[in-house]
Amino acid sequence: MADGIIAMIRKVKSWGGIWERMVSRFPMEVPAPIKNGVVPDRERGVISPAHIAGVVAFSIAGFLLWIMPTLAIVPLGLFILLCLVAPFLTRAGFFLPVISRRNSGRNVAALTFDDGPDPEVTPLLLEVLRRHGVQATFFVVGVKVERNPELIREILSRGHTLGNHSCHHDPFLMLRSRTRLKEEIAHTQDLLAKFFVRPLTFRPPVGITNPRLAVVLRELGMYCVTFSCRAFDRGNRRIEGLATTILKKVRPGAIILLHDVTPSGGRGIAQWLAEMEQIFSGLKTKGYEIIRLSELMDRPVMEHLTADNPDR
Repeated sequence: MADGIIAMIRKVKSWGGIWERMVSRFPMEVPAPIKNGVVPDRERGVISPAHIAGVVAFSIAGFLLWIMPTLAIVPLGLFILLCLVAPFLTRAGFFLPVISRRNSGRNVAALTFDDGPDPEVTPLLLEVLRRHGVQATFFVVGVKVERNPELIREILSRGHTLGNHSCHHDPFLMLRSRTRLKEEIAHTQDLLAKFFVRPLTFRPPVGITNPRLAVVLRELGMYCVTFSCRAFDRGNRRIEGLATTILKKVRPGAIILLHDVTPSGGRGIAQWLAEMEQIFSGLKTKGYEIIRLSELMDRPVMEHLTADNPDR
């Protein structure tokens, strides 16, 4: 019995991998921009793959009840297992639309940095970006925004954009209540409004999603952005060979995930900066143009607010 369950889990994981590869091959292209924080009607109430899979599973189970009742539990079990695996498929968009890449036929890629800002490395990174003449999007954590306001001002003054990465970067955020999830995102929005910007993009911690996220983002006038190229650096805990991995995995239209947090072990910051230099130079050597995330997605990453109208 146990062997059968393990075999079923492996089968569902393999299906999940196939699903993710299919979605990455046909990335979600969303040319209609979010204007003034308004989600286009075409994206409101969209039936997700999770809804479709659920209807199919229950339909098959209902049919099997009439001809072979003992097998009716199989499609339901597979659906449950798929729901357990799907949150970890960062490009699948199983529960809600996600943007992980957008291939427009050009050799382009966008740089994104998570988990900052960090007073030890973010200023150094900004200087490297300036030397290479490229722009990036920083998916920032609310508590770090509050602690490092001068870094947020510096990021914005250099023309980079900001996205929302939750307030506390709780790796188990998607297991929390809908109220807690909304609070984590909304509070970071409030903190960033003090700098007269409002992110329209949210990247969930660790890239994990859940069924509640779609509703919360619609209420906040936001959308979900994940990534298609990463080095599994575990938040800069493992940086050796980071550049080699990124340059090997990058594909046209990639959204590259990196981290601007203090690395641990080895030569630390010096080694990490060397890896960043190799990534930026290597992308250009491979014929890639590093463009803004908003240009790659063809929709805004954030909007600027005014002192007279801080809500919009």
